[in-house]
Amino acid sequence: MSLLPQHRDYVIVGAGVHGLSTAWQLAKELRARGKGSGADIIVLDKDGPGSGASGIACGVVRNFYFQPAMGEVMRVSVQVWEENAEILHYHGVGYLAVVGPVQQGDLEAIYERQQNSGYRSDLILGEANVYRYMKRLFPDWKARGLTTILHEKQGGFAFNTPSVMGLVRLCQQEGVEILSSTEVTGFTFDGEAVEEVVTNRGKISCDHVVLGVGPWIKQFWSMLDLPEKIDIHTPDGEVVRDRPMWTFWRLQEGEIRVNPQEYVTAEGKIPPVIHIDSTEPLISDKTGECITDELWGIYFKRDKRGLQGGAVPEHLGPDAEVDPYGVSSSRYVVREDFVDYWTSGLAHCLERFEGCHLAYHWAPSGGIGAFSADSFPVFDYMRPNVYVIADSNHGYKMIGVGKEVARTLMGEHSSVLHPFRFARFATGDLHPVSSSPFPWS
Repeated sequence: MSLLPQHRDYVIVGAGVHGLSTAWQLAKELRARGKGSGADIIVLDKDGPGSGASGIACGVVRNFYFQPAMGEVMRVSVQVWEENAEILHYHGVGYLAVVGPVQQGDLEAIYERQQNSGYRSDLILGEANVYRYMKRLFPDWKARGLTTILHEKQGGFAFNTPSVMGLVRLCQQEGVEILSSTEVTGFTFDGEAVEEVVTNRGKISCDHVVLGVGPWIKQFWSMLDLPEKIDIHTPDGEVVRDRPMWTFWRLQEGEIRVNPQEYVTAEGKIPPVIHIDSTEPLISDKTGECITDELWGIYFKRDKRGLQGGAVPEHLGPDAEVDPYGVSSSRYVVREDFVDYWTSGLAHCLERFEGCHLAYHWAPSGGIGAFSADSFPVFDYMRPNVYVIADSNHGYKMIGVGKEVARTLMGEHSSVLHPFRFARFATGDLHPVSSSPFPWS
């Protein structure tokens, strides 16, 4: 085990996608500007690379977000995925969202923004046109009542652990040190600034700290003596008082074991990632009973061992046990009602998945995410020398944030990150704009 150095200019906490991508991009910025190198950076993780949310992420990469600011973050992120596809194990198969009338206007707005930014996508309108389009992709498509398709020709998916290890290699190529089994337990301060990072292996002094700690953000928020509750100013001038700063949601994801080679389009290609939001009654493929006649949504993609995807997450509230995380905990086995919901959604869409609940693989899956008071990320300095990347469970696909944070650390303004500053809660600048059942949309 490597020794903890006495000092590094930049200490990055968390070896997931956010922490590693920031370290990699920062090393390149330092070298290009003649201000240092990767040797000035260390990444600390209490376990190791990809041991948190990044290691169990579904791996979906997309631009499809209703909030314009989120779409801009994803646009620059998709570019990073595309430019480094091989080492990051990225598959640019596209992303296809298909929805009913209630969200048609939302998708039209997204499409317009994508066209204006040069992001490649197609928009299909009208129930008959939507049905024909999906039937050409999948001859066994059967879902009705859907009026709009946004087919992103960019986007797709990546395999989480190989992607994280790809980032590790990119960091190592730049001379960045990654130290595992090093748990950050606190900070020492010089005035408002952090002077030292305190770990289970001693202290390390630093000039800058970057936190990319995923669902552990609440405990680090406390270490920095930041508020547990805040007031939120809405765009219409109202004030929501004493809202918990962080709220936890449990992911609802799983997989069915089918031959992935058989899940292909009519042309024999790997399908795009599919997202469906529908108000058509969702009927249980197992019991024949109605699961819901209100807005419901699922997503699914081809995986190494079959089909993987999920549905609307479960709200846990402001308190949750984060450790042990993910597949290490028995708490993360989804309930039977999720399995019925998700597999019935699959059967609702494609004939080939009728009866697929029998192929569901019961295993720990997913984890929990820490969502901010408005469910959007926080990217901002929260102490004079402490930059916080709090992603509200978007982190894996947000690989471009690291590039923007690196430029910010160099003193540049990022128009991409600006909407996600902490001050937005007092100004009402960022707010939800859709009727999606997913809190991160």
